[in-house]
Amino acid sequence: MRIKWFSLIRITGLLLVLLYHFFQTIFPGGFFGVDVFFTFSGFLITSLLLEEFSQKGEIDIIGFFRRRFYRIFPPVVMMVLVIMPFTLMVRQDYVAGIGAQIAGVLGFMTNFYEMLTGGSYESQFIPHLFVHNWSLAVEVHYYILWGLAVWILSKRYKTSGQLRGTVFILSSAAFLISFLSMFIGSFIVSSYSTVYFSSFTHVYPFFLGSVLATIVGVCQTTPILKRLNKVLDLKQTLLVFAGGLGVLLLLTFFVKFTSLFTYLLGFLLASLATLVMIVATRLLHEKTESIEEPKIVSFLADTSYAVYLFHWPFYIIFSQLMGNILAVILTTIFSYLFATLSFYVVEPLIAGKSTWLLEKTKEIPHIKPIFSGSIGVLGLVMLIIMILAPQVGAFETDLTVNGLKQAQSSLVRTKTMADKEEASRYNIAEGVSIIGDSVTLRATPGLQEVLPDAQTDAQVSRNTKQASAIMLYNSQNKALPKVVVVATGVNNPEDYKADLDFLISNLPKGHQLVLVTPYEGDTSQATQPYVEKYASYAREVAQQYPYVEIADWNQVSKDNPDIWKGTDQVHFGKDNTKLEEGAKLYAETIASAIKALEDKPVKSNNYL
Repeated sequence: MRIKWFSLIRITGLLLVLLYHFFQTIFPGGFFGVDVFFTFSGFLITSLLLEEFSQKGEIDIIGFFRRRFYRIFPPVVMMVLVIMPFTLMVRQDYVAGIGAQIAGVLGFMTNFYEMLTGGSYESQFIPHLFVHNWSLAVEVHYYILWGLAVWILSKRYKTSGQLRGTVFILSSAAFLISFLSMFIGSFIVSSYSTVYFSSFTHVYPFFLGSVLATIVGVCQTTPILKRLNKVLDLKQTLLVFAGGLGVLLLLTFFVKFTSLFTYLLGFLLASLATLVMIVATRLLHEKTESIEEPKIVSFLADTSYAVYLFHWPFYIIFSQLMGNILAVILTTIFSYLFATLSFYVVEPLIAGKSTWLLEKTKEIPHIKPIFSGSIGVLGLVMLIIMILAPQVGAFETDLTVNGLKQAQSSLVRTKTMADKEEASRYNIAEGVSIIGDSVTLRATPGLQEVLPDAQTDAQVSRNTKQASAIMLYNSQNKALPKVVVVATGVNNPEDYKADLDFLISNLPKGHQLVLVTPYEGDTSQATQPYVEKYASYAREVAQQYPYVEIADWNQVSKDNPDIWKGTDQVHFGKDNTKLEEGAKLYAETIASAIKALEDKPVKSNNYL
């Protein structure tokens, strides 16, 4: 029995995710769409298990797993096979370690793989092509463990009421444990991605859905839903649905992935809003007996899972080759093309079912050898790419090598500084200390050429707060030279004003400060406007304090667009030539700012 209008929930979840991935600046909270799927899946799966027990007096656990396998696994395999040839269109950085990614996908362990490798939608330099499969991994973990749990419980009870009551209690307890683990963990973890990807902390939307399933049901509705059906008319029911949708839209427009609120209450609110929409759509099914669900709505819902699978890798690949709008258009076309093929041809063929498109496909001459040959060719391409793909991409290799060079240089310079005479009445040694992030790390060759005596301390994902802490630590240990260069601002730039004010107020006396303005060229990123505000405020600050100078990397970056072609628009240099050019520009920009400080005062009681 197909429940009309449940399709609207699937479409809502998919739409939010697509908007988030395609236009992150406008829809920063679209990632809540995944929790819409989680909540709805928990509701639907638990309802079907309970109703199977009610009808048959037992649960066919093998049949349950078989149905889940036919629905989940074929589209995943198809997605991996189809995507691999497209990776030949982009540089090898995107297939570095692809074998491990594919193993994570097919083993439904992508979430743990991403946790171990530091994956994130928002902060990876080279996004993993299959990072979005983290949600599928969590879903499969829920299906296996919860399916077995309900099946085991069904062996102990004779009535559906007893099983329903026990499932309600167990679902409620599982929800509380998982929710509290995310709530508390959000204050402890160094990266929110840990609690976001974890099956343990992010499984609670499923159990909220399970709780609702014990209360209202799907095909066999409970007295509670029947009473609601009598109390609410069609207009009121539509308002209830709109209320749930409205909460999701508010979260989509105003809540960000990096916000603590997201992990404390955001996911909970998204799940509760989904519960409201589930109840409303179930009531709409009863109230619209004479209305058929439009075929386009059914199609969008039926293909939503496969579109979710295909869209992310297609978007990552196409966005490297063209502008965002064209990449979105091509991604949408290709995703729906292959999703249609998956849902109406491949999946029913494997499951032994029939659809109109499958029957039409069978009429194509020699379709079986064509189908088998296509799978063989795609499989061979996948194996060749996996074998030839580097374990570590050129970008990560450069960062690692530059980090080692930096460490070696720092040892030499630390000894040199210790041997120098004190340069002023503040007992500050002459010299330059550069505290930067991954952009600075990428520019190491240029810095060593242009500023060979500078002491560089750069690290991936470093932000301004962390740079301030390093500056103070070095000062306390008498290891901070006269000129301090802070080259951060791309990571966590939202609090740019407070971060820069704190940095300047804590700059020790006797020092001068160079602020390197950050650059983020990808306007689809949610942080891009904040990076621009960071750069603008840094320029204002330099006008206020005579011991502060600007190294305007933001403007230099805009004046040299060639170094950004084919990059993530934060880290310059698609190839060695552009890398060298960008590194030298970066170093020369800092060197010019340092030279401008020669005739300026240090921070003192006269200049606070």
